[in-house]
Amino acid sequence: MKTLLIIGIGAGHPEHITVQAARALGRVDVFFLLDKGEHKGKLNALRRDILERHTTPGAYRVVEVLQPERPAGSDYRASVDVLNTRKRAVFEQLLDDEVADGECAGVLVWGDPSLYDSTLRIVEAIAADGVRALDYEVFPGVTSVQALTAAHRITLNSIAGAVQITTGRRLAAGMPDGVDTVVVMLDAQDGFLALLGENLDIYWGAYVGTVDEVLLSGRLDDVAKMIVQARQEARRRHGWIMDSYLLRRRT
Repeated sequence: MKTLLIIGIGAGHPEHITVQAARALGRVDVFFLLDKGEHKGKLNALRRDILERHTTPGAYRVVEVLQPERPAGSDYRASVDVLNTRKRAVFEQLLDDEVADGECAGVLVWGDPSLYDSTLRIVEAIAADGVRALDYEVFPGVTSVQALTAAHRITLNSIAGAVQITTGRRLAAGMPDGVDTVVVMLDAQDGFLALLGENLDIYWGAYVGTVDEVLLSGRLDDVAKMIVQARQEARRRHGWIMDSYLLRRRT
C-alpha cells in the first residue's frame, strides 16, 4: 500500500500552514512539486521554504516535474478536463516510479485542497480505479478567501447575509439574486467592470500573504480603474498574477 497526503499550505505566507499540516509533513518520504514554469518559480520556492521550516533535513526527497498546461480554446470546461487528464497521467507516473510500497508521498496544495483545486478529484479517481493500492488523506489549509478577508480586516459575510464563491466568467451575468457578498476567483478579464453602477464595494488582493502582496479596496466605481492598472503592472512585473476579490452590496 502506498499513501499520498494532500496538504493545504495556505495562500502564500509560510506561516499559514496549520499544526496538523506541519505534523503531516513529517510523515512524508517523497514530495511531489509540480513546476509551473520559470515565471512562477516563486511558488515552488515557497513550497521549499515551508519544507525547510517544518521538516527535518534529509528525512525526505523531492521530485519536481513540469505541470501540464491547460490547452487554449473557447470551451473552458473541456480544456479543464483535458488538463486534469494530463495531470492524472503525471500523478500516476510519479506514484509508480517514485514511491515504493509502504512509502508516503506528499503534495503541497495552495490554499485548501477543497477550494478551486483539482488535486483531490484527480487523486480520488486514481484511488477509485483499483489499479494501484493507494490510500490518501487530506489536510485543510488557509484559503485565499480567508487570507483576503484577514488582509482587509473584514468579515466574509454581513449579518444574516448569504455568500457565494464564483468565477469571473460567471460574474458576467451580474450579482446573484439573494446574495449580498460574492467572492470572485479565477478572473483574468476584470469581470468586476461589468458591475459598475451597481452600488458595490470591492476588496481586492494579489499575492496575498507574500512579500509581493498588493491590496486595494473601496467603492467599486471609484477604484475599478486603479485595480485594472494594478493588475496589469503586477502581471508585467512578475509574469503572472494570483489574485481574488470580494464584492459586497453597499447599505
